[in-house]
Amino acid sequence: MPDPAPETILDTLGAVLPRWTMGTAAAPQAQVWRAVLGDDPAEAELRLLAMAGQFLATCVVAQPPSPLQVLPDVPPLTLPVVPERIRPLVRRTLAATREARPRTELLQFLAQRGWSVHPADWMPTASDEDAPDVYAPWRDWADRSAGASSGHAQASDPLTAENWDHFRPAARKVAFTVLRQHDPDGARALLEAKLAALGADERLRLVGVLANRLSQADAELLGQLATGDRAPKVKTMSAMLHARLGHGSGAGSEDAEELCAFFEFRTKGLLRRTRVLGACPIKTPAQAARRRQLFDMVDLAAFAAALGLGADDLPALWQWGESPDADVGLVAMVARSGSDGAVEAVAQVLAAAMSGMAPLAAELRPRLGTAGQAALARAALAAGETFTGVLSLAGGSGMNDNVIVSPAGKALLAALSANDTQTARGTAVVTGELVALGLIASRRAAVDALERIGRNGMAAADPRLDMLRLNAALDHSPAVASKEDL
Repeated sequence: MPDPAPETILDTLGAVLPRWTMGTAAAPQAQVWRAVLGDDPAEAELRLLAMAGQFLATCVVAQPPSPLQVLPDVPPLTLPVVPERIRPLVRRTLAATREARPRTELLQFLAQRGWSVHPADWMPTASDEDAPDVYAPWRDWADRSAGASSGHAQASDPLTAENWDHFRPAARKVAFTVLRQHDPDGARALLEAKLAALGADERLRLVGVLANRLSQADAELLGQLATGDRAPKVKTMSAMLHARLGHGSGAGSEDAEELCAFFEFRTKGLLRRTRVLGACPIKTPAQAARRRQLFDMVDLAAFAAALGLGADDLPALWQWGESPDADVGLVAMVARSGSDGAVEAVAQVLAAAMSGMAPLAAELRPRLGTAGQAALARAALAAGETFTGVLSLAGGSGMNDNVIVSPAGKALLAALSANDTQTARGTAVVTGELVALGLIASRRAAVDALERIGRNGMAAADPRLDMLRLNAALDHSPAVASKEDL
């Protein structure tokens, strides 16, 4: 019997495969192989399966639905990839991280230690704005792979008017940030010349970079954008930065006066009388809603001016803790529109009375540098804040010593000793605390924590300890100066 043509075999398999899918015998349909299948039904099915599998594996080539696109190589990063022995821990930790924020904290932790992830373990998308700047080349690669026009400059190249169009958006933002840090006036002039040709999303990102080394020299450009930009988000961002320089954000004086009516000056103390600003009692839910709305509308400079105060003086006179909603409104206002001095003043107040203040202080995190975040983290640990709360203040810094002997560490050890993981909530709390501990602890502190947790009966192979084990195993890379001596 001559061998059947491939087209005949394909036609036969067109009837065979659906029958197998439905769980019925298919050999009776394979007439082209009838002579070699035999008469035994069970043996015929096995022979048909073997021949069909061999044919599909060797003679059938799947055709792509559209023309193939040759992608460029994945670009290298400025930080080395984590050592090969560490990669399984990184993969497991990434796999256990389902939300964007914890994943970002992990990536920041690795970058702080001077490492990047392997591209086979994680790749950002073009829209991963929260990814550390070291991953900008990969974000641009993802953008280019999606079919956008190509650029060829790297984020490490100096940004100039001549090579502006050679950068892709993510690398351009990183290069613009570097330029802003070293030459703020030149960066502002370059942005002013290029803004009109940019889309709204990129305008928003680059205008936000002006917060770095913000000065009165930026006021004219920000004022123009706050009133004249065609994108509402860019207008809001520009107005916010304009307000940080002491200029009104556009909220009317009537709104500031109305907000002032919710507060009153009082004197405090018996021997040493102190003037403070306290909240008037809220009588109806409508009043509470209106006050929250006004906090969102009015900037710090306008609010302070309506009170007859300087913007940087307001935090010291505020009666903290009297009205939690008002505290939230003021801190959000300062973070949004306050000067660096006002932000520092609020941070100092919250650090001095940190107990229960971590959610408030977390609002200031984008405005604080590494030193300010670390100071808040230390104050929060000393005041008994949870590891999760400290993580919200300083992120995955991996720089805090003696964390396991803090009140949060003692509480965690007590929960492990009492086996407080019998309920879903107890398990979630302990798991969250262990992950946060692994992100905020220094390497030495992570080693100490693992030893103490092991003595409290937790198995060393418990997957909830992956982040702590990763911390303890990962030294600083040669790309950064060592900060610990182990």
